[in-house]
Amino acid sequence: MTVNLKVVELEMKERVAILSLNRPESLNALNIEVLQQLVQCLKEVEESQADIVVLQGKGNVFSAGGDIKMMLDPNRADSFRKVMDLINEVTLRLYTLPQLTISAIHGAAAGLGLSIALASDYIIAQKDAKIAMNFIGIGLIPDGGGHFLLAKRLGNHRAKQLIWQGETLSAEKAYKIGIIDEIKEGDLAKHVEDYVSYWLKKPALALKETKRIFVETSIEELKTVLQLEKRSQFSMSQSDDHQEGIEAFLAKRLPVFNQRSKDISEN
Repeated sequence: MTVNLKVVELEMKERVAILSLNRPESLNALNIEVLQQLVQCLKEVEESQADIVVLQGKGNVFSAGGDIKMMLDPNRADSFRKVMDLINEVTLRLYTLPQLTISAIHGAAAGLGLSIALASDYIIAQKDAKIAMNFIGIGLIPDGGGHFLLAKRLGNHRAKQLIWQGETLSAEKAYKIGIIDEIKEGDLAKHVEDYVSYWLKKPALALKETKRIFVETSIEELKTVLQLEKRSQFSMSQSDDHQEGIEAFLAKRLPVFNQRSKDISEN
């Protein structure tokens, strides 16, 4: 069974659900429509008989992150709450799915795209993929639970350094420091299929029960982080530094940041 909701596709193959981001012309940038359809598909997956869920992107990349067009919207402040609530719901639903979840990264996973991948249980990346938690470059902070999810994999100190640096990493470096779980050359889809086949031979109930225990002992922390990110991201989105970051990005130049924290509190 295949459900195509225009920008997100859900395909059910017996015990496997395949979720595909389907905005290849926009590098699978995550706008309101994508987020809404992800929520809808995740609800269907949760109620399905699937034991494993694969999240992937159509086209040349997994996801370039949040849609820059949303950041250029002059009425962005009015829709901010809706966007952040959708982002938080996607992260919570993906993180708490009873099924085992695998993100298959090719091309690039950046910003919010990386946060969503990190909400899955296992990340496989093509060897030539690029990984970036690059919110800092446009004067923002990670959202989608990025602080929590990176800290779970790297520890607080290393996660903080990675967020501050905002560098684009090779898949090999991302693997070495623990952001992703496996890198593969060649046909990524075939490697993912082999990995799914491996886990389908395991006792699904026991696998899910282990996941449930980890989720239940950490979910309140994730919810707290998501609310903190929502509040802080609003402040960041109103800052001169964010405006400068966007303008520099569009002009393909280095940004010049100069806003101090006291300036934000005065807005």
